[in-house]
Amino acid sequence: MTDPKREAPTRKPANFASGTIWTGDNLPIMRGMNSESVDLIYLDPPFNSNKNYSAPIGSEAAGAAFKDTWTLSDIDVHEHGELADRNPAAYSVIEASRQAHGKGMMSYLIFMAVRLLEMKRILKPTGSIYLHCDPTASHYLKLLLDGIFERANFRNEIVWKRTSGHSDSKTMGSVHDVILHQSISDALTYNVQYVAYSKEYVKRRYRHQDPDGRRFMDGDLTAKGLQSGGYVYEYRGTTAEWRVPFEKMKELDRENRLYFTNRGGIRIKRYLDEMKGVPINDVWTDIDPINSRARERIGYPTQKPLALLERIIRASSNIGDMVFDPFCGCATTLVAADRLQRQWAGIDLSPLAIKLVNERISEDRGLFGGATSLNTAPVRTDLGKLPNYRTHRHRLYGEQEGVCTGCETHFPFRVMDVDHILPKSRGGTDHPDNLQLLCSGCNRSKGGKTMAEWRSVQ
Repeated sequence: MTDPKREAPTRKPANFASGTIWTGDNLPIMRGMNSESVDLIYLDPPFNSNKNYSAPIGSEAAGAAFKDTWTLSDIDVHEHGELADRNPAAYSVIEASRQAHGKGMMSYLIFMAVRLLEMKRILKPTGSIYLHCDPTASHYLKLLLDGIFERANFRNEIVWKRTSGHSDSKTMGSVHDVILHQSISDALTYNVQYVAYSKEYVKRRYRHQDPDGRRFMDGDLTAKGLQSGGYVYEYRGTTAEWRVPFEKMKELDRENRLYFTNRGGIRIKRYLDEMKGVPINDVWTDIDPINSRARERIGYPTQKPLALLERIIRASSNIGDMVFDPFCGCATTLVAADRLQRQWAGIDLSPLAIKLVNERISEDRGLFGGATSLNTAPVRTDLGKLPNYRTHRHRLYGEQEGVCTGCETHFPFRVMDVDHILPKSRGGTDHPDNLQLLCSGCNRSKGGKTMAEWRSVQ
């Protein structure tokens, strides 16, 4: 939870502007984003639901469609082998999913794992990630998050009731989605959110009313039960040991905050309109899904209500923080962030997201300059000024003892080339950790592939 006494963390500059939407695959784009540049990530990715989604013709989102069925041909299988080195825990979860569920779930988790690793890198130490899914894959994704973000940083499995009724022939009706909340550390930003008291609770507890109609409940003003004791004096004919000193009692009286009982007791008024409500728990039944008549409905296949995103953004970010959605779709996250005075950025495969965010935000703000539309990944600026990557040739030759990483054969220095493990065109950098030596033959053969891609076809 945010501690106001804690010294504010150093903000690392992002290498992209607020209001940016990229069109394309989110993996290379995230690889180009600076580390620790985002405060909150919300993602509503495909769920591996084995369904195809499309927006109806004539709706604002017409043209939006995606296939949510996964096979090994839909992902870069080489990424699985790469995970064995980068995150053995995630690799093991994926292997287990293949045994328990099949290649479809394995493919989906490979797709998600490599992206979640980048999301962890770009989150600040105070940041949170909210992964929206459904019971189809939520248990597998929970294990994946434990492996990538560490089990100790799991915060909540939120259940959102997304529909009021559903009839299944051989199972109980499925009416909820799951939102997995994970942090980077115990230093996470968290602002407690509240929901209104129920009508029954208000009727039972707030039984009194002032002449002006303000409802209140009465609370004890005596020091009974207080270990530190109280203040003994007489007030308005009643002598007792009070919780507050005499001057404070007079102040409460002037403010009409004392309730005098029929038996001569004095109690304090607690007004309903000053209460925050009940702190939210991990079951959300008070946010309705978008129905066919909702004003915010644009017809996007998996559109979520603004109220849902506003609650998440209020809970885990502050004004001015950067909110990021790597599967922004109809841009609900970005619209909610803009309303709440946060910075925002998003990625989507379809350029329709840019059109939708401009139209939806213009309804709030009137004249709107528009999102910054990009289709190329940003270039990282947080690694400092790196020397030309070729200057690492002698160091690498010594570290590799003259052995080519590709064919594992020893070669003289003159036939060895410095190569990027992850090409710069795919979000790689000149950082020493992304460099290796290959012999000239392997370097030509590898070309613009990642090392894992190239190995998978050898």
